[in-house]
Amino acid sequence: MSKKYLSQRVAGLPPSGIRKFFDILAEMPDVISLGVGEPDFITPRPIMDAAIESINAGKTQYTSNSGTVELRRAVAKHLENLYQVSYDPMSEMIITVGVSEALYLAMTALLDQGDEVIVPTPCFVSYQAEIILAGGVPVEIASSIENDFQPDPAAIEAAITDRTKAILIGYPNNPTGAVATRETLIEIGKIAEKHDLIVISDEIYDQLVYGTEHVCFPSLPGMKERTVFLGGFSKDYAMTGWRVGYVCAPAEILTGMLRVHQYTIMSAPTMSQAAALRAIEIGRPHVDTMRDEYDRRRKLMVSGFNDMGLKTFEPRGAFYAFPQITSTGMTGDDFAMGLLKEHSVAVVPGSAFGPGGEGYVRCCYATSYEEVAEALERIQSFIESKK
Repeated sequence: MSKKYLSQRVAGLPPSGIRKFFDILAEMPDVISLGVGEPDFITPRPIMDAAIESINAGKTQYTSNSGTVELRRAVAKHLENLYQVSYDPMSEMIITVGVSEALYLAMTALLDQGDEVIVPTPCFVSYQAEIILAGGVPVEIASSIENDFQPDPAAIEAAITDRTKAILIGYPNNPTGAVATRETLIEIGKIAEKHDLIVISDEIYDQLVYGTEHVCFPSLPGMKERTVFLGGFSKDYAMTGWRVGYVCAPAEILTGMLRVHQYTIMSAPTMSQAAALRAIEIGRPHVDTMRDEYDRRRKLMVSGFNDMGLKTFEPRGAFYAFPQITSTGMTGDDFAMGLLKEHSVAVVPGSAFGPGGEGYVRCCYATSYEEVAEALERIQSFIESKK
């Protein structure tokens, strides 16, 4: 072809730093994967039954663009009960195709060409890409293990320019497992208020915290009015394939997001919404059971890495550990590729998650306790073979 048909935004977008490892992984037998950020639990049976009941009842048509009223009301009540934050389900909420769509809606509705979004890193791989695809400019602020990967309010404020539109945060954090403290989030809120910025808060792992509290950002004083809140069912309820999430925001912002949603998606899958409704109604015991098992694996993985000399801070949320591998003399890419090819364990190089991730690898403990133990033995053997 003589013409360049792709837009400059898409053509210039780097491929996911995760994907090449999974392409290799797909062709290898007997690999223990600590790479995919997905629960190894099956969606609880009562939640699956709700979707089947919906299908059997012939409920296979579109729902309202915003999602079923029943689900929106249940989400609103859920957030009120957990975090004492109140959203109007009729004007401040959309049910989305996972949190990924919610993030896309936020960026598309908020950003004009050249607008800047401040992003503490390491962070989920989609953050910078979604900003770029919406015409914005990601401004990355690296956090560090010395501060337990807390976002740095002073660095955030120093990065603000007259083009800054928003701050994008995700806690509990993927890939580090960090949980932002109330004090840190209050400082970020003050900065947002001082400079009249929107905060986009991705809280998809909100119920997966260990021995600490999750602070819901819009529940902080004065923050609901300037927060776009992203939540969903994939991680807490082991519902990744159902593709259902939600976004809550002030009505003025929500109206713009709904326009984008109407033209691109129409509505989230009807049967998935039925399953999500059941998850909220009866899901808490299932969440507690899964979280307790993740906690058991978390303790094993973190102690295992520290015992073998890979400095690892204690993750307090999500289901990831983020060991520092600089003591091996290898880059994250070399470590991950060597471990995969030589010892059949898949991890993700930290550089895939932004500037703050170089020198680390992400290891997901959403796999069985026995596989975590075996993976640790293989990683120990890999490190010893490089001495």
